[in-house]
Amino acid sequence: MAGTGSRNRAERRSAGALESEVLAALWATERPLTPAEIQTGIGGGLAYNTVHTILKRLYDKGLVLRDADGRRGAYRPAKNAAELTAEAMHEALDRVPDPIAALQQFVTGLSPEEERALRELLAGGGA
Repeated sequence: MAGTGSRNRAERRSAGALESEVLAALWATERPLTPAEIQTGIGGGLAYNTVHTILKRLYDKGLVLRDADGRRGAYRPAKNAAELTAEAMHEALDRVPDPIAALQQFVTGLSPEEERALRELLAGGGA
């Protein structure tokens, strides 16, 4: 099927993957972005309407905010990447029957640098 490669790549990405790409584009800048700017930044043959739909889903989930102070139709993230990741980790721990076992498994997968940083945080030497 010649000529449909970029369109098929975009269609194969899941809604979650597209949401992640849009959030990554917003986190990569200090200012709110319009759907057109996000579309250009992501590339991959996404239609403007697809980007707009993903932004609406993210807005409905409380993950992005419409920029009331700036350009009409621009969006910014409601939380930074670290905040969103920490929230997801807490939610995951709340869902499992043994959160301590989950934490033990998590810690065994840390790199030496991550383990060192965690030890410093727990000792009160960071954050």
